[in-house]
Amino acid sequence: MPRKTLEDKKKVSLLPPPRSRKMSHLFLLCLLLSFLNFAASQDDVVMQALKSSLNLTSDVDWSNPNPCKWVTVQCDGSSRVTGIQLKQKGIRGTLPPNLQNLSELVILELFSNRISGPIPDLSGLTNLQTLNLHDNLFISTPENLFSGMNSLEEVYLDDNPFPSWEIPETVKEATSLKNLSLVNCNLTGSIPDFFSSETLPSLASLNLSRNNLHGGLPSSFANSSLQQLYLNGQKLNGSISVLQNMTSLVEVDLQGNAFSGPIPDLSGLQSLRLFNVRENQLTGVVPPSFTGLKSLTVVNLTNNLFQGPTPLFQKSVSVDAVAKTNSFCLDTAGVPCDPRVDTLLSIAESFNYPMKLAMSWKGNDPCDSWLGITCSPSNITVINLARQKLIGTISPSFAKLTSLETIFLYSNQLTGRIPTELTTLPKLRILDVSNNYIFDCDVPKFSASVKVLTSGGGRCGKSFGDIVKIILPVLVGALCLVGLGVCLYAKKRRRRPAKVQSPNTNMVIHPHHSGDSDAIELAVAAESSYSHSGSTNSDIHVVESGNLVIPIQVLRSVTNNFSEENILGTGGFGVVYKGELNDGTKIAVKRMESSASVVSDKGLAEFKSEIDVLTKMRHRHLVALLGYCLDGNERLLVYEYMPRGTLSQHLFHWKEEERKPLDWTRRLAIALDVARGVEYLHTFAHQSFIHRDLKPSNILLGDDMRAKVADFGLVRLAPEGNYSIETRVAGTFGYLAPEYAVTGRVTTMVDIYSLGVILMELVTGRKALDVTQREDSVHLVTWFRRVAASKVRDENAFKNAIDPNIKLDEETLASVEKVWELAGYCCAREPYQRPDMSHIVNVLSSLTVQWKPTDVEPDDLNGIDYDFPLPQAVKNWQASEGLSQTGDDSGSSSSGLWK
Repeated sequence: MPRKTLEDKKKVSLLPPPRSRKMSHLFLLCLLLSFLNFAASQDDVVMQALKSSLNLTSDVDWSNPNPCKWVTVQCDGSSRVTGIQLKQKGIRGTLPPNLQNLSELVILELFSNRISGPIPDLSGLTNLQTLNLHDNLFISTPENLFSGMNSLEEVYLDDNPFPSWEIPETVKEATSLKNLSLVNCNLTGSIPDFFSSETLPSLASLNLSRNNLHGGLPSSFANSSLQQLYLNGQKLNGSISVLQNMTSLVEVDLQGNAFSGPIPDLSGLQSLRLFNVRENQLTGVVPPSFTGLKSLTVVNLTNNLFQGPTPLFQKSVSVDAVAKTNSFCLDTAGVPCDPRVDTLLSIAESFNYPMKLAMSWKGNDPCDSWLGITCSPSNITVINLARQKLIGTISPSFAKLTSLETIFLYSNQLTGRIPTELTTLPKLRILDVSNNYIFDCDVPKFSASVKVLTSGGGRCGKSFGDIVKIILPVLVGALCLVGLGVCLYAKKRRRRPAKVQSPNTNMVIHPHHSGDSDAIELAVAAESSYSHSGSTNSDIHVVESGNLVIPIQVLRSVTNNFSEENILGTGGFGVVYKGELNDGTKIAVKRMESSASVVSDKGLAEFKSEIDVLTKMRHRHLVALLGYCLDGNERLLVYEYMPRGTLSQHLFHWKEEERKPLDWTRRLAIALDVARGVEYLHTFAHQSFIHRDLKPSNILLGDDMRAKVADFGLVRLAPEGNYSIETRVAGTFGYLAPEYAVTGRVTTMVDIYSLGVILMELVTGRKALDVTQREDSVHLVTWFRRVAASKVRDENAFKNAIDPNIKLDEETLASVEKVWELAGYCCAREPYQRPDMSHIVNVLSSLTVQWKPTDVEPDDLNGIDYDFPLPQAVKNWQASEGLSQTGDDSGSSSSGLWK
């Protein structure tokens, strides 16, 4: 045996004896057990805190001292809590701040309860895989939400009343995330540009529906593995071209935004099943590469501005692409358009299918009032698209229109060169492309008879740097002017009383059944800006004092518990009931839909807006708000009762309801009442407001057939001076001013336009939109303008356009003609061409024998008197307005539909 060296002996001497080694192992084991016991006891502390902070319901048994034996709680072998699943229990309370100490927690599901307060810091839950807190009452999220949570796979925070917040950057730390759902939780800002496979390689489903996001689709989507993308009900805009690179998509829902431009080539999306782009501003021809996708099962293209032939999909596809809600050339799917239409759409394609053209270039005859198109008789001779803010290039397809004599494209933003194909046009005499960015050193050679204007265009051979040198000073100057304007505007606004900003709103389009069965109403889907913190982005607030607050028990009693026999009608967000107080006073109770989604979304904003407007002002021609009630999900508004129903009923549905048609004197009086009410809104109130939804179903009639304007859910504060404000488009098709529908910018002129449409309806007896008419007569304003244009040539055309129920004599005909002309001025295409409401009042009052207002009454300015009891307030208002108790031959006093 070899002898041990000195080093070996030293090594041996360093080892503990066998007994000592056993003691060390026992010590480590004890230390480990002690740590585990400590960790388990820490979990016990957290769980006891959770139990104390929640108001558990009777079906949740957490009475055992050991939390691991509690119902809905799971633990591992070391008594560490790994799962908490308290779902759909109706539990109230809050979450404790030490919840993050449950470091082994894998599942936290508390959805569909009534838990409130802030979501605590969860950054210590590094093992958490599922976080499901949707449908609660949480009021905030931690700043470091998602920090360090790299095991997280599923997150659901839907339907919580958070104050406005943005998608946090810390989402990038949740690298295992597969499903992110943040529906209806007041998200603002833009979609961040990190939803790519590099950052979130496992993300398959992204649901951000019904928030207040704005801006465009981020470019990172192109490099993502998303299979489900839900972004409906937002303020998003811009192109959807990024979708063509999202080849993993199975379902995409972009409904209710403001996306524009064409559908891109989606032939690479071989798994795409659902495609919903309803209610946007998309234009262009629906591409065959999309209609031919074999994977498609559901497609919705309604309420856009798509052009060309109505798309034909496979029979297995459920399609909603109603031709009348787009700009298709024909109603029948798959039938090709007139060749002239195809050529013009090819030209529009080079301009990226601008919305302005899509709104005008409808139908299958380009010679029928298409913007910029002149024909002789059916041959296109002139294309005048000057000053239309066109971008893109000049299409060679112009050459297919061989009858063209004149092409005006000047003062746009076109680039590139003039196509040589245009030299082949045999009848061309003028081509004006000046004031664009067209290269004018390489103009193709036209015949000597063609006048080509290119001055002010681009110059060949200039580098990008040269172009920047030209453009940059212009941009700087423009920005300086904008900055100066903003400063002046801000200075001007500082003189105004302090107020809070108005709520952000989202466009939702839905059928509106308030007397006009065919009407489609654009209503607000607004953020739920209720916050206990008091920090909102709203200029509307709920008044919490005075006699306007009415207990729900009272309203249940006076409406016989909201019985069906007391229903007066239905509106966009609920049902209106007739009620009767103990002293016989009748009221109308508007009850919002009670589902949480409606209350926290579109209905809540309208509810608060009506309270805000109607408590600030009262006028004899604005329907009076008597009170309101908030009780849980119940939202109720109480109005004075208007027994004769709506103008819509008397004007369009008098036969079905066995009424008499309105005579001309009554129509004039109603028009004047409405004009005076809106004049007050615009000019006489403490603050000026814009109604945004004037239409016959929002004009109510009392016993004496005096009219009042109702439904103030879409009202916006009017800007000072000649400024406009940008909002989400809201209102009703047929009554929307064109500049508002296109740009979203609103001034008092949008109400002038709507009133003009109502005047047209009073004169003609026709609806603003009537699909029972011929296709070229569906839109009242368009038809009205056509008749007005022929009035000089054919006097009978004017007389035939008047409602046959109006008994015409010489005096009446002269009066009708003046209102006819006034209606035309009110609906002028350009806002500056329209009269103001004071002028309209003067014109109408000169035609009537109705009362004329004296000075503005003090109670018209000071709003509702909160000190009056509700019945007394109603009686005082009735007395002050001189309500007639006698009948009227224009309708039945027993009816009283209020919508």
